[in-house]
Amino acid sequence: MGSLRGFIEIPRENPEKRPVEERVRDFREVYRLLPDERVQQQAARCMDCGIPFCHSGCPLGNVIPEFNDLVYRNRWRDAYERLRATNNFPEFTGRVCPAPCESACVLGLIEPPVTIEQIEWAIIERAFREGWVKPEPPARRTGKKVAVIGSGPAGLACADQLNRAGHWVTVFERDDRIGGLLRYGVPDFKMEKWVIDRRVAILEAEGITFRTGVHVGRDYPVDQLRRDFDAIVLCTGATQPRDVKVPGRELAGIHFAWEYLWQATKRVARDDLEAAGIPIIDAAGKDVIVIGGGDTASDCIGVANRQGARSITNFHIWPAPPKERTPEMPWPFHPHLLQVTTSHEEGCERVWSVQTIAFEGRNGHVERVITVDVEPGPPGPDGRRMRREVPGSRREWPADLVLIAIGYEGPERSPLLEALGVELDERGRVKADEHFQTNVPGMFVAGDAHRGASLVVWAISEGREAARGVDQYLMDYTTLPTKGEGDLPLLR
Repeated sequence: MGSLRGFIEIPRENPEKRPVEERVRDFREVYRLLPDERVQQQAARCMDCGIPFCHSGCPLGNVIPEFNDLVYRNRWRDAYERLRATNNFPEFTGRVCPAPCESACVLGLIEPPVTIEQIEWAIIERAFREGWVKPEPPARRTGKKVAVIGSGPAGLACADQLNRAGHWVTVFERDDRIGGLLRYGVPDFKMEKWVIDRRVAILEAEGITFRTGVHVGRDYPVDQLRRDFDAIVLCTGATQPRDVKVPGRELAGIHFAWEYLWQATKRVARDDLEAAGIPIIDAAGKDVIVIGGGDTASDCIGVANRQGARSITNFHIWPAPPKERTPEMPWPFHPHLLQVTTSHEEGCERVWSVQTIAFEGRNGHVERVITVDVEPGPPGPDGRRMRREVPGSRREWPADLVLIAIGYEGPERSPLLEALGVELDERGRVKADEHFQTNVPGMFVAGDAHRGASLVVWAISEGREAARGVDQYLMDYTTLPTKGEGDLPLLR
């Protein structure tokens, strides 16, 4: 590393955030990148640590110390080449990844870790500004055709890799725009949608075909799909939401988070939902209850703040997690710590150790949420954590709008999976072997449909690995890289 004392002399500096009073008036991105010179200073904090655990922390196996050092040395073009060798879409992960690589940073043992995510974001944005990111169609075509079902991060990464290998790739998306979870599950204030459009334009110029508004299995029969393509990759995500099955669940005004976030993105894009016959879900002037403690719940809070909610209350079923690592969360594993997101900063009441037991209302619309306090109980027969009710803790909360954000059970229970004939595991995920091939020859799976609801960076990683399996299946060999290997030699 070029700066041997950087980690001692330079403090961590995070990206700047727009002021709360400004950002809640629009859906523009909250974070602003630091100037390149200050990013170079942050890159100088990367240690010559001997064994870079950040590699193992990153699901993509990004060669982080190398691109940090290249940024520090003002070799931005080389840093971009090093980064893109292992990550198809740094502009996505640089914005929405929880950065498990930073949790594994060796410097994090004694000081705040290196701002790896910010450096990654800065590299790719510099690359776009300088014109280094441009269409690079493959030099040859194999004549093989591959269908990728789903255009989220797994589908896009898989399609990109297969196209680089020279196969003809068609991506099918049932929605009206490309992006899947990135488009409709991540609000614009975390990632504006021109970021996706910019990348899709490049992928199209490189030869990938995108077909939107197509429900495979309904609009495009499975038998025809098998005839038209030499291989198929399922990247349909894990969009079957978990529900709160309590009395009153049928009342109007109670919605899954996905439906609410989907609408919010549509409205920012100025789609006319009313003309399409879709009832509008709006938090303006309402008492909003958000049930769930993860990123999706946080996103709902951010949207509700921007829509002008009267109040926002966030229910967490577990106690507040610690602010620092405990012996049960040792380094270098990604810890479960208390997160205060930008949405929380903008205003909400967070209530811990509370469980919803009923919804009540009048004239068919929700007006109250009934809860009880809960505390950890003894482990169940399967070893999982259990909860027990605290006697006398019943409470009522006013609610005009309730958003359920307690995660996803797996892929949707649609006729598509049955028609394709793929096997599912006990959790409803599509089963696959070590090459990401299902029980049906020539049919592969990647991303949340395979591993369950997870991170964008894991989806990209699985998309890349599945593409390698498809290439091997089609050609009896593969030149596509495996995790962390990259498409380019290491830069020295």
